Amino acid sequence: MNTISILENAKKIIEIESKAIANLATLLDDNFEKAINYIYNSKGRVIVTGIGKSANIGTKIVATLNSTGTPAVFMHAADAIHGDLGNVLENDVVICISKSGNTPEIKVLVPLIKNYGNKIVAITGNVESFLGQNADFILNTYVEKEACPNNLAPTTSTTAQLVMGDALAVTLLELRGFSSKDFAKYHPGGALGKRLYLRVSDLIFKNELPKVNQEDSIAKVIVEISEKRLGVTAVLDNNKVIGIITDGDVRRMLSKTTKIDAFTAKDIMGIKPKTIHKDAMAIEALDVMENNSITQLLVIDDNNDYVGVVHLHDLIKEGVF
Repeated sequence: MNTISILENAKKIIEIESKAIANLATLLDDNFEKAINYIYNSKGRVIVTGIGKSANIGTKIVATLNSTGTPAVFMHAADAIHGDLGNVLENDVVICISKSGNTPEIKVLVPLIKNYGNKIVAITGNVESFLGQNADFILNTYVEKEACPNNLAPTTSTTAQLVMGDALAVTLLELRGFSSKDFAKYHPGGALGKRLYLRVSDLIFKNELPKVNQEDSIAKVIVEISEKRLGVTAVLDNNKVIGIITDGDVRRMLSKTTKIDAFTAKDIMGIKPKTIHKDAMAIEALDVMENNSITQLLVIDDNNDYVGVVHLHDLIKEGVF
């Protein structure tokens, strides 16, 4: 295949799958709402089961549910009928994923679950199948064809299952009023977690505290900026921020004159500098920097006293940026 035909083939595959996903919305009915309400009001967990590629999708759905406030456990359908069925507790809801709904493992597993008295939510592409006929709630994920040219490899069908799982998880998230703070509790690691829980105060405690008074000489300003190594100094009056001087301000002054003895900090400082509260989220600091094309923010406390500087490099170092 040449480059053009490769790209055309990829676009065709994406188009086939996107059309199938769009069609899912037309297949939704009150079964979805009933399933959501039952899971939401259940005192148990969600057990997700399947076999083959559907099992792979099931593990991702479980991960999404767990991270968005709905406790979930994956149980492989083949393992379930060889001992793992003990995972299913009295109040658990079982989501069973199967394109055909007629695999041997599903036919053995479903009656066992029903005998335990647990409700079954079917995610299937065949509502007339054994699974479809025996489930308490049916979520139809029918697709016209797989993206595979032989219409064999699970591609479009597994994408549809995945999207239906996302619809379940996010709808439950919204019902629970699951906030970004809740999300942070389940995602404390990595850049995502840091965006959700890291505060400005967590970033500045190791930084120096560059500061001068408005009557201080330019020589002192230069020394303060150089020694504190943040490229900036605050200009204070009784520990309140009245201005800011960056290394860029100093360079611009020196490009016009070398007679620095004739100037003081107030002559070159920028007034009304951007500040941020020490308890603000680190991601808020990044937003302010990006929106104002700056790399530092002066940090204040509840009394509007100057307490530090947060630099873009701090955000980069922590993986927020």
